Amino acid sequence: MVSEALRGAEHEAAEVDLFCVSGKHIELCDGCRTCSKTGVCHIDDDMQELYEKIIAAEAIIYATQTYNFSIPAQIKTIIDRTRALHQNGNNKLANKVGGIIAVGGSLGLIGIVKELYFHMIKNYMLPGDYVALYALNKDDYKMRVEGIKSTYNLGGKIVRLASLQFTYPEDLLKTAPTFGRI
Repeated sequence: MVSEALRGAEHEAAEVDLFCVSGKHIELCDGCRTCSKTGVCHIDDDMQELYEKIIAAEAIIYATQTYNFSIPAQIKTIIDRTRALHQNGNNKLANKVGGIIAVGGSLGLIGIVKELYFHMIKNYMLPGDYVALYALNKDDYKMRVEGIKSTYNLGGKIVRLASLQFTYPEDLLKTAPTFGRI
């Protein structure tokens, strides 16, 4: 599915880069709040490589499967660790376009989309679109022709949205999202 999104992005003349969490050493956020003072996470692991890629990117497509009807621990860890990218009034995720690919056998897809959309909104990213696809076994997605087409289109759509160079007004970037607070 991810390769289809990347093909769609490349069709729009985008330079793409794939970061796969599998096989990487990414530790849990330890809640030390060092990043709130320094703007840098003190944990020295493979997340440092991902930080560089995230900062350089104009758009990010998050792709994940469901585990136990929910977001997998690996992507939750990445969400938690990106806290270091929005400290000291400098949000390095702001104005990036985001997309989501979620694959699962039953319940849980909408939870993944919700978690990642909230992550994008909290960081003043522009949520572009998502594809949520049901698949019980590893190769089931191949039978979902419309899902493959939608994933390809997602890649192109995210690139086209990024090319518009949307930016939040500076005064909004200095405020925290309210999520219903009054």
